[in-house]
Amino acid sequence: MACTPEFVQYVADQLAGAGEITYRKMFGEYGMYCDGKIFALLCGDELFIKVTEAGKCLAPDLETASPYEGAKPYFRMEELDDREFLTEFVVATCRELPLPKPRKTKKK
Repeated sequence: MACTPEFVQYVADQLAGAGEITYRKMFGEYGMYCDGKIFALLCGDELFIKVTEAGKCLAPDLETASPYEGAKPYFRMEELDDREFLTEFVVATCRELPLPKPRKTKKK
């Protein structure tokens, strides 16, 4: 089941304090970005955040799961109402993630 637009907007609103939050439809679900870095997937009205050492330190008991068959494990965020914790978690996660590679431009 694909994410509802209401769920996607709710998650984006909850994470607004982490930086510039954007999302993009990908393969019927959504990728979430913070300041241009992809840090999470929204699949089936669930939030999955990339696993980092910072995330493990902040929430050592947090469950991991694959957002779709064949994907590597992500942190599965079941509690979305604690905006302060989510913001702290996303900021710490994104600090560890690399900047996106620049897109190649076509030569004329």
